[in-house]
Amino acid sequence: MFYHVSKGQGWRLASLSLAMLLPSLGISVANIALPSLRAAFDVTSQEAQWVVIAYLVAVTSSLVTAGRLGDLLGRKMLLLIGIAVFSFASLAAVFASTIWVVVLARGIQGVGAAMMMSLTVAAVSDAVPAERSGTAMGLLGTVSAIGTAAGPSLGGLLVGMFGWHSIFVLMAGTGLLAAFSVGTQLPAVATVRRRPAFDLPGALVLMLTVAAFALATTLSPFTFVNAVLAGVAVLGVATFVLMERRAASPLVQLEMLQRPPIAAGLLSIALVSAIVMTTLVVGPFYLTGVLGLDTATAGLVMTIGPTVSAIVGLPAGQIVDRNGPTVVTYVGLFTLLVGTLVMMILPSGIGLPGYICGLVAITSGYALFQAANNTALVAGASKDQRGVTSALLALGRNVGLITGASAMGALFALASGGAKTGGQHGLQVVFAVASGFVAVALGLSAWAHRTGETSR
Repeated sequence: MFYHVSKGQGWRLASLSLAMLLPSLGISVANIALPSLRAAFDVTSQEAQWVVIAYLVAVTSSLVTAGRLGDLLGRKMLLLIGIAVFSFASLAAVFASTIWVVVLARGIQGVGAAMMMSLTVAAVSDAVPAERSGTAMGLLGTVSAIGTAAGPSLGGLLVGMFGWHSIFVLMAGTGLLAAFSVGTQLPAVATVRRRPAFDLPGALVLMLTVAAFALATTLSPFTFVNAVLAGVAVLGVATFVLMERRAASPLVQLEMLQRPPIAAGLLSIALVSAIVMTTLVVGPFYLTGVLGLDTATAGLVMTIGPTVSAIVGLPAGQIVDRNGPTVVTYVGLFTLLVGTLVMMILPSGIGLPGYICGLVAITSGYALFQAANNTALVAGASKDQRGVTSALLALGRNVGLITGASAMGALFALASGGAKTGGQHGLQVVFAVASGFVAVALGLSAWAHRTGETSR
């Protein structure tokens, strides 16, 4: 089942895979139910959209706090708590009497998802030997991509047959299975005997800051409220840095973020994730508006990206184990660069085949880079910082996804002359910017590698 790992390690990875599946499934499977929720509760589309926004904001704002608590209290225990929170919130949504009860349940569900996202990756070091960590990271990337790819079709099937309640029953049942698997298979790792105090003020300020950023970039249309939220986010960052410098036991050790490998890895995952989200945001408009595909065919083309990520993920991890993360990081980024350049050039000449070639290269490069980057950063962190390091990786990824959805989506609309159906020029502009993102990530990786060699 799992290459080059023992039977016991295979079951541990299976339990972590279930825990990784739930957060990605929680996003993609719920989106397809929005029309049914709107009709069931007789609300507007904007009100129904809060079912998605509440989950996204809760996940993004809770990641670092969840990771740090896992380092202090034990990753297995916090992971189990996260699964329980996710499952009970899913069950509460089944019995919701109003749309706002569903929104509240989704927010609580997002907190549980944040625990799973941050601690599942961190727990890899507890489940398998260091020389197999790349394979494990690749597997988790594959599972996450499968959850994203399968969510819409699975959710659509369930909603069509049993109604919107069924998707929350599915998540609650899968959560119980994940809790049993993690509880019985994942080893408990002793925490430090003398636990430092938890930085509650820093955690609250960071959660408020990230929540303000997420809301500022997801609320539509852009109004004065968005500007105020953006200002709160900027002020929050400055306040958080000042607080962490003075804290006796900081939530995030700022000197850790000053280390070139960590700084480069976190910034690069944000840039790369923004590119992947760009394909998801721009794709439907370009495929239907410029290439003239019907909605069903466009949806089929859109599933190619997550499917490629799922296929490449596990082999990418094995390549990391054999060749080291540095080489695979560069291979992944150069593959991404090829993909963004192809997106700029080929679709205008050969249409759909060119678009698919670019999409395959982008998602393949992303899978390679993610496996290498996650392995390098988590393996390089001290045992008492792996939870927060994993959480910072997830936070960087989510910030990139939000930025890709908002900024790159707006850029595409602007470059297309405001046409909702999109345009060829819009595609070329956004992927020219995306190519710049990859170039920056390559520069960051080269800087981190060179600085590391100099320090040795």
